[in-house]
This record gives sequence, structure tokens and C-alpha cells, in this order.
Amino acid sequence: MGTKNISEIIKDENVLEWLLEKNNPSVRYWTLMDLKGLSTTSPDVLNTRKEIISYVPVKTIFSNQEDAGFWVHEEDMYLPKYTATTHQLLILAELGLPRNSEIEKGIEHIFQFQRNSGHFLTTLPKTERGKDSAVKDGCCFDGNILFYLIQFDYLDDPRTTKLLDFIIDYYDLDNGGWHCRAYPINPEGVFPKNCYMGATKILKAFSYMPKEKRTHKINEIIEKEVEKILRNGVYYYLRNPDGSRKPKAGWKRFGFPLFYQTDILEVLDTLTRLEIKDSRMDDALNFIIGQRKDGKWYLKNTFNGKMWVDIEEKNKPSKWITLRALRVLKRWHSL
Repeated sequence: MGTKNISEIIKDENVLEWLLEKNNPSVRYWTLMDLKGLSTTSPDVLNTRKEIISYVPVKTIFSNQEDAGFWVHEEDMYLPKYTATTHQLLILAELGLPRNSEIEKGIEHIFQFQRNSGHFLTTLPKTERGKDSAVKDGCCFDGNILFYLIQFDYLDDPRTTKLLDFIIDYYDLDNGGWHCRAYPINPEGVFPKNCYMGATKILKAFSYMPKEKRTHKINEIIEKEVEKILRNGVYYYLRNPDGSRKPKAGWKRFGFPLFYQTDILEVLDTLTRLEIKDSRMDDALNFIIGQRKDGKWYLKNTFNGKMWVDIEEKNKPSKWITLRALRVLKRWHSL
């Protein structure tokens, strides 16, 4: 993997022009900042972000929002998957939509699901006693909520602080990560003790926090989680019967949006946002480069048909996957 090769890839003007097309203001918005290097106060960036509200996927999602701020079920923010409230807020955050009154109604509805501990459960508490849940579980769930709270400027909200305190409190300092009742199905088939995929969601959220907002404890967790990912070669965390490592095949199929899933691209996006450059990332980086075809990357994993609106087409060139791949390579090249 030569530096010259990466330099040529990230400077492909034809691809950059494709990403900057106005028919997808969300991709254009992130491209202007992450690939063209414009600031958040640039007139082009500001004007493009204003256009996101008129983007078809955004309009479709909002057209299905109830007046009270929720999607589908008032008492369940998670089911049905991909059309319920928390999924919509996650997609809208990924699309770069700025905070508005509809978002605020959705967020206020979400906060009704927060327990006194700071943790979120998927169903509304039926009693005051129900708010005292001591469950320590679901790091992917809390991580995704933290991500969109940060994106929608709720980081300084006391309720977000309570969530952060909960996440920090139940971090496993000895083994790394956070416990999840669904992980692992086969303890002998994995190397990490705690949920590997879920932990990437919290790390992603942490990576979007301004450096000055990260406490010593958060930085300590980031350091331990980064080292864990590097030790596992990013996606070689599965264990063969003979004790050797094998890759997680699903992480090789790039998708958008990912919800509770993840892939090599999202994890490297997080690592490079944290300014990590390590030789143990080389294999994953080379895999990303190898998936490039005619300067672009393709959508291989999709929830189309399950969401309110399809986003791009499977097995076709993807602006979202291409954007993410190029910003990973651009950051790597500049570190």
C-alpha cells in the first residue's frame, strides 16, 4: 500500500465531482468538509446543510413522524426495527441534518425512555419504580443514542451527562468493552470477552466529542478500546477451534446505514477520526482499497425495503460508501 497510490485515489476529481452533485445534499455536505476541507462556517457548507431538509429520504422520514414526536409506537422506541423512533433519529444524524423542532420533539420523546441510572431501555417505564432499572446491558443501543445526541447538540444536556456517566461506570476495565446478554453466542468462538461490535458504537460516539469535552476517564476508555481493536486486527476477532484467528465476514460487506451493525469501514472511520495510525490497521486498509472499482465503492449491505425509504441501490456505486472510504484514506494519508 503505497502513499502515492492513496494520494492518487483521494485526488480523483471525477469522483469528487460525483460526490458533490446537488442531488444528494447530505453527501455533498460531508464531502465539502471531510474531503474538500471547508469549515463548518463556510457559506457553501451552510447553504448545503440547509438543503438537507428537502432531501427525499429526510422528507419521507419526517412525513411518517407523529405530532408527539415519535415514529410508529409511542411506548416502544425500538420496534419495529428500522422504522421506529430511535432508528429515525440515528439516520437523520448520519445524514447531517441540523437540529430543528421536529428533531427536538423526537429527542424529548426518547428521553422518556431513560432510566434514573442514565441507561436507555426500549420501552417506556410504566411506573416510577420502573425508572429504577439497574440493567447494565445494550452498549450498541446506548452508543447509537449518544452519537445522535452529540450530533444534535445535546452533549451538554444533563440527561446526556447522565448517560455518559452510566456508560463510563459499567465499562469493564479488566477485559475491555461492555457486557451484553446477546454476546457471545459461543464464548469459545471469539477472543473479546465483551460485545465487540457494540463497543465500536460507543467508541464512534466518543470520537465525535470535541477533545476538550473528553474527560480523563473517557480518554482512558478510548485508549483501551483502540488497543483492543488493533490487537484484533480490526475484524479478526473470531476464534477457530485450533485457537487461530479468523475474520468476521460480515464486516467486509460495506453498508449504509448500519444501525446496530458495523463494518471495517465504519471502524476505520472512527479510528482515523481519533487520529490513530498503526500498522495493525494495514490489512483492513488494504481491504478497503481493494474494494474500489472505477474509483468508487459499492453498497453491499443494506436495509432497503425495511426502512421508510430506500437509500441507494445494493450492488451499485454508493456515494455514502465512497465518501467514507475516501475520508478514511485522506485522514490516513495526512496522519
